[in-house]
Amino acid sequence: MHDLPTLRAFVTVAREGSVSRAAERLHLTQPAVSLKLKHLQEALGLTLFRRRPQGLALTADGHALLPAAERALAAMAAFEQSAGALHSTLRGRLRIGTIVDPEFIRLGAFLHRLVERAPQLETELQHGMSGSVLEWIRREELDVGFFLSPPGEGPGPEAPEIDYRELTHFDYHVVAPPGWGSRVAASDWASLAALPWIVTPTLSAHYRLLHGVLDPLGVTPNGVAQVDQEACMLDLVRAGVGLSLARDALAMAERQERGLVVVEGVRLPCALCFVWQRERSEEPAIAAALEVLEEVWGNQP
Repeated sequence: MHDLPTLRAFVTVAREGSVSRAAERLHLTQPAVSLKLKHLQEALGLTLFRRRPQGLALTADGHALLPAAERALAAMAAFEQSAGALHSTLRGRLRIGTIVDPEFIRLGAFLHRLVERAPQLETELQHGMSGSVLEWIRREELDVGFFLSPPGEGPGPEAPEIDYRELTHFDYHVVAPPGWGSRVAASDWASLAALPWIVTPTLSAHYRLLHGVLDPLGVTPNGVAQVDQEACMLDLVRAGVGLSLARDALAMAERQERGLVVVEGVRLPCALCFVWQRERSEEPAIAAALEVLEEVWGNQP
């Protein structure tokens, strides 16, 4: 088997018709090129060139072997190009924590663009409450995820190792069962807390937001049922069980379509965030996810 530099010398001399010009193109000395040709012809037992006044010309055997040598060089160039492309191809797995509903977090658009950018990157989704996603990321059970918090707060001082990007701002409203208009007319938090509430676990964004406004007042919600799914909360409100929080778009839709009461004058500002471990920001998969987020969400909030 002949080495590639020798084949390259043979092909270049054949094209140039001159050892000196071939040496210039190959950045070699003329004796080095001549030696490679000599070794090749000796190994093959063939005469590949004949001398002429203008330089070297291929013999019939040389003409017969030239296409095969060119194909061998082209194949090796393609091999090296493919190997080089592997260095820039994003591989591996990105574990993503999701919350609330896919439409709200634009999950479909996010995954679509991520797959377009990195088709060999495997994505794994795990759905949970906002606080659960944060804990999974802190324990490196997830790589990135969505998270809810008051605007500007992110994961807070309890998670200094977590970086975040706010994607959009919205409000949570208090929603009440149909016909409860007179019961929630007072519209102050202390009065509302005394009414029946559908509460959520401590890892829920609802819990953090609600207690963030009630704890300074020294009151707690009168919980009569605890659930961890937004759809269940709204179903219980429709059934007349008690009050709950609902995102602004959901609250308005429920008022129009189901007759739920949206309490006037009280709302809780919130931010949808994307979170990840700060020290992992430069990892290719996480960096790609952050770039895709910029495309999907633009300059919001």
